Amino acid sequence: MANAFAHIELTTSDLGAAKKFYKKLFAWKLTDTPMGPGAGVYTMIAPGKGPGGGMQAQPMAQAPVTWLPYVEVDDVKKTMAKAEKAGAKVVVARMDIGKNGVIGIFIDPAGAMLGVWSKAKPAKKGAKK
Repeated sequence: MANAFAHIELTTSDLGAAKKFYKKLFAWKLTDTPMGPGAGVYTMIAPGKGPGGGMQAQPMAQAPVTWLPYVEVDDVKKTMAKAEKAGAKVVVARMDIGKNGVIGIFIDPAGAMLGVWSKAKPAKKGAKK
């Protein structure tokens, strides 16, 4: 695997204003997806070419307003362990995002934040749901 950038995500203090701004600025297709009861929406970004992305309101007050790129990896858990061993600070060790896969987030030794993502594993035949 070449570990390409796979997704770029905006966390913002005003999701409505961000959607309005980026819709005017770029020819992106924006699609809202409910995140669950009381959790608001996640707006998927389809840029037409290149990695896709998303926008979300700050999930907690201390979450930075920033763009966060995600790199595709084979195994989030192993990659996060490797990053930590190399000096990274783990922010999100592993989070299952359902049919969309698994993510992890770390801060590298210089202070830059980066996410990693792997595809959801297909259900095993005969496995109970």
